[in-house]
Amino acid sequence: MTETPGKNKSIMLHVLSDSLGQTGVAFSRVLISQFPSLNFKTVRTPMIDDPEELKTIVREHCGDRSYLFMYTFARHDLIETMQGLAKEGCQSINLLGRAVDFVRRLTGEVPMGKVGAIHSTDRAYFQRIEAMEYTINHDDGRHPEGMLDADIVLIGVSRSGKSPLSTFLGYRGWKVANLPLAFGSTPPQQLFEVDPRRIYGLMTTPEVLMRVRKARATEFRLHLENYSSREAIERELQDARDLMRQLGCLVINTAGRAIEEIAHEILGYALVLDPYHDL
Repeated sequence: MTETPGKNKSIMLHVLSDSLGQTGVAFSRVLISQFPSLNFKTVRTPMIDDPEELKTIVREHCGDRSYLFMYTFARHDLIETMQGLAKEGCQSINLLGRAVDFVRRLTGEVPMGKVGAIHSTDRAYFQRIEAMEYTINHDDGRHPEGMLDADIVLIGVSRSGKSPLSTFLGYRGWKVANLPLAFGSTPPQQLFEVDPRRIYGLMTTPEVLMRVRKARATEFRLHLENYSSREAIERELQDARDLMRQLGCLVINTAGRAIEEIAHEILGYALVLDPYHDL
């Protein structure tokens, strides 16, 4: 940390991580509890994997004495980037730095620098298992009565990537329900009772959807005229857009994107709504 906050009564804590940032969030809670007279605000940016992205995030707040970055990077290039930004006037604390450096000097061993090296059987582990069970049980529109318990609800037409994305997010500890949108069908009432900030509409292009559906139809020897025709697909996508607009949910473009990239975008929004998610 290059400067102290002085007499500022309002402090912004920004947790940065190349993983999910739960260690930094836990530390921020302890820190906040020690200063009940101060007004703290917190934000978390997880899964940072690019030094240039990190620079863009941090430089915006260089020189702001009431803004403190707390980071728990395992990767050496990200740590070095933060050290360079500190010299530019960005206030920051490496939460793992002293402990890692002490063990290195004591033993002569070099730290792994590996993201996600901690795998302990603790509350977080069992919460992840619970999230996976929930996600599996609420795949493809099953058990809509439990949708209100979801952290994230994914909606989209058939073959828009809901199930694999649900599994990816569920493994990371988020309870995910996904619901297919079929043209002309009425979604369950529970969908309209979910906080729209927890709903994410997955939208792709007709070209991508045609390619995916034709491949699936060939693989399973399906002969459904309205399944992979462009006219039917465009009609389905427009119907889905109308519903998403009615719900007021965020719409996520999935065309040509990896699951990890889509998940990163969704979690960027989800963590604003639930910054202290334990995983």
